[in-house]
Amino acid sequence: MAEQTNPMRELLLDKVVVNLCVGESGERHKKALTVIEQLTGQRPTVTYSEKTIKNFGIRKGEAIGGKVTLRGENAMEFLKRALVVKENKLKKRQVGNGEFSFGIEEHIDLPGVTYDPDIGMYGMDVSVLLKRKGFRVNRRKIAKSKIGKNHRITRDETVDFLRTLGVEVE
Repeated sequence: MAEQTNPMRELLLDKVVVNLCVGESGERHKKALTVIEQLTGQRPTVTYSEKTIKNFGIRKGEAIGGKVTLRGENAMEFLKRALVVKENKLKKRQVGNGEFSFGIEEHIDLPGVTYDPDIGMYGMDVSVLLKRKGFRVNRRKIAKSKIGKNHRITRDETVDFLRTLGVEVE
């Protein structure tokens, strides 16, 4: 008899968040927002500084970056492109319980992106969150409930998910 797996235990890609922080407002910030829009195909949300840091020349409330949240097919497509930059290798410390993150030093390393001297080069952070069916009970408004300990995603399960994508975790 064929082994049956529980469909509620299947790991799914919840979202991919791409964060690009410039550290200053103005022309460089606008160019960074256009870069992130070109890479993801979505309009980014502007992020603002939380406090004033005089040494970096940042004031509280100043626009210093942008981020995009990708879901579904767009998320998987971008994730595969971004992992190619990391040569499909991640370190064990980059992987957590149901999530993993990594940085890209130059956006031109992504496949299909060419260097434009007018825009420049930008680095970005990519954060990925995994989920299982049934995780919605923790976030819904009516009849909210906790996720059971057995249903949570462990680090080893996250590593197994990465291996199905062809990523080596060292």
